[in-house]
Amino acid sequence: MSTSSRMMSLGAFVHETGQHVAAWRHPDAFAESGTSFAQAMHVARDAERGKFDLLFLADSAAVSVFGSAESRGRMGKVVKFEPMTILSALAAVTSHLGLVATSTSTYNEPYTLARQFASLDQISAGRAGWNLVTSNNEAEAFNHNRDQHYGHAERYDRALEFAQVVTGLWDSWEDDAFSRDRASGVYFDPAKMHALNHRGQYFKVRGPLNVARSPQGRPVLVQAGASDSDLAARLAELVFTAQTTFEQAREFYGDVIARLPRFGRTQNEVRIMPGIYPVVGRTESEAREKFDYLQSLIHPSVGISVLEHTIGVGGLDKYPLHGPVPDMGDTNGPLSRQRLLLEAARRDNLTLWELCLLNAGPRGHLLTIGTPAQIADVMEHWFKNGAADGFNVMPAWLPGSLTDFVDLVIPELQRRGLFRREYEGTTLRDHLGLPIPRARWEPVPMIAE
Repeated sequence: MSTSSRMMSLGAFVHETGQHVAAWRHPDAFAESGTSFAQAMHVARDAERGKFDLLFLADSAAVSVFGSAESRGRMGKVVKFEPMTILSALAAVTSHLGLVATSTSTYNEPYTLARQFASLDQISAGRAGWNLVTSNNEAEAFNHNRDQHYGHAERYDRALEFAQVVTGLWDSWEDDAFSRDRASGVYFDPAKMHALNHRGQYFKVRGPLNVARSPQGRPVLVQAGASDSDLAARLAELVFTAQTTFEQAREFYGDVIARLPRFGRTQNEVRIMPGIYPVVGRTESEAREKFDYLQSLIHPSVGISVLEHTIGVGGLDKYPLHGPVPDMGDTNGPLSRQRLLLEAARRDNLTLWELCLLNAGPRGHLLTIGTPAQIADVMEHWFKNGAADGFNVMPAWLPGSLTDFVDLVIPELQRRGLFRREYEGTTLRDHLGLPIPRARWEPVPMIAE
C-alpha cells in the first residue's frame, strides 16, 4: 500500500458506560448500557455511522473484589453482557461494522471458543475478530474451579498453544467443501474436511470444527501486544497497545515490526493500534471543561480502587492520598499496565491521587484534550511517523463522547485524507486491509531460486 493511499484504522473501544471510571454519573450517560440492548445498539450504530472499522468490547469474567464495599458500591461497570451474545445481537442491526470480542485463553476451552467466533463470523458475514487475552483479573480463578490464578509465564505459554488450536480449528473446512447438491445427494466433500488432531502440553483436540469456513477465511486475531511483543509478532493481526507518548509508541511499533520476520510474517499482515482517549470540544476551553467535569465526579475511594485493579496491587488505601506513589514489585496481574503507570508516576513526580486521576480515564493510554484539529494533529503525527496504523478510540462516556468524535473528529480526518468516507468492503479484513491467512491445508508456495 502506498503512503499516499494509506488510511487509518479506527476501532471504537467501549465499556458499558464509557471509559472513565465515573462515566455513569454524567447526567446524559447510558448508565444502564450493561443491561440495555437498546443502548448498546445505539452505540454500535453511532460507530458505524462514523465508518469505524470495528467495535471492540473489553471483558472480564469476574466482579472486581478490590477496594472497600463502599468503593465497590460506587462502580458503574459491575454488570455487562457476555460479549459473544451481545455481538451476535449487534450483528443483526449493523451491516459493516467489525465486531471484536475479548475472550480469555486462561479460562476457556479452545474448541468452544473457536466455535463461538466462527459462528459470529457467519452471522455477521465476515465481520468478527477475537481479542486474545490472558486473564489479568485474579478473581476469575475463583469462578473457574481454581483457588489460585495461573502464573504470568504459564498464562502466556498456555495462550500460545490455545491460539494455535483455535486457528487450526478455523481451518477445518475448505471454502468449497459444501456442494449441497440435491440431485446427486452429495452434501459435502469429505476430502475437503480437515481434522486438527492436536496433542500438546495443555490441550488435546481432535476436531474438525462443526462450523463452516469463515466468509473472511477466519476471524481476525487481535492481541493486546504491550504485554508480550513476541506473542503479538507471532500471532496477532491487529495489535491493541497502550502508550502515553509518541516515543514509547514508535519504539513499540518498531519492535513488533522488527520481530515479524522471525515468525515468517510481513508488515502487511499486521495493524498496530494504540488506545487513544480523546476529549473533544469545539474550542480548547470547552474540551478542558468536559475533562475537568468528569474528573470532578471521581470519589477518592473509587480512584484508589480502580488504580488497584488496573495495576493488580491491593492495599493502596493505607498510603497517604497526597503522598508519593509507593514502590511495588511486579504483579501477577496486568504487568504491562502496572509498569506503564508507575513509569509515568516516576517521570512526572506524581502523588498517589494524581496517579489515580491519570488512571481514571485513559488507563495508561494516550490522553488528548482539544479541538477536532488538535486531536487530528496528534493522530496524524503518530500515524505518519511510525507509531501507529490507526487507533482504538476510547470514549470517556457513552454515548456523548463517541458522538463528539464521530461528528467532530472524523470529518477532520476525512478532510485530511486520513480516513474513509464510505466503507469499501464488507468484511473486517476488508476494512483493515488484511490478507486472508494461508490455511493449514493449503500448499506452501514454492520459492523460485
